[in-house]
Amino acid sequence: MTVEDFLRPGEWLSKKTGPLYAVLSRRIEKGIEQGLLLPGHSLPAEREIAELAELSRVTVRKAIQELVKKGVVEQRQGSGSFVREPASKVEQSLSHLTSFTEDMLARGLKTSSNWLEREIRHPSPDEILTLGLSASGHVACLHRLREANGQPMALERAVLPVDILPDPEEVKSSLYDILERNGNRPVRAVQKISAVNLEAPQAELLGVTPGIAGLSIQRISYLQSGRAIEYTKSLYRGDTYDFVAEMSFPR
Repeated sequence: MTVEDFLRPGEWLSKKTGPLYAVLSRRIEKGIEQGLLLPGHSLPAEREIAELAELSRVTVRKAIQELVKKGVVEQRQGSGSFVREPASKVEQSLSHLTSFTEDMLARGLKTSSNWLEREIRHPSPDEILTLGLSASGHVACLHRLREANGQPMALERAVLPVDILPDPEEVKSSLYDILERNGNRPVRAVQKISAVNLEAPQAELLGVTPGIAGLSIQRISYLQSGRAIEYTKSLYRGDTYDFVAEMSFPR
């Protein structure tokens, strides 16, 4: 079956469920899943899709916008709409406290960081409360774009008291390697995970379309003594990361 035949009106359209643009969006996505539209290839022009499916160009445009939001399609200025190359997914367990570097190395992936900020500064009110600091204290701030095999994966901002990390420039790759060497590696953490839509500045750094789904993660890490020594806020690409939790039933 050709793409043209696939998009012509038929049972998929006559038995529509929901708005027409959503029905068309699902139809195009199904065509991608079946290999009629391959990664890197362009979609037919909006006008052509509208004529084939006997729908308005407004409906076609909204359908493509839905696919862009989902990260299935990307639009290139002056060139049209293209099927995105599928991003390789990474699963991270929520049962163990590990660093990004450790997670990627365990999967045979090479990590790198694009540093956006690495400095000593005064803590924010939120950081003072979370880390139990005084207003006159200082924190080490690490803000970076985390990559695996050259692919942007997450934006990470970690804040630690200066007595735990006196020199943020010392961190070249794994923060936890430095903390372990200094006897300050955390032993437990509390994480809060929320679904978000990535805004334009973050999406540009992560190499995705603005509005695409992402994961916002806030983590507070503790020493054995119970002291909070790390406050991290991260934004992960929703198309590259899955978090997996193992649970047991009470007996």
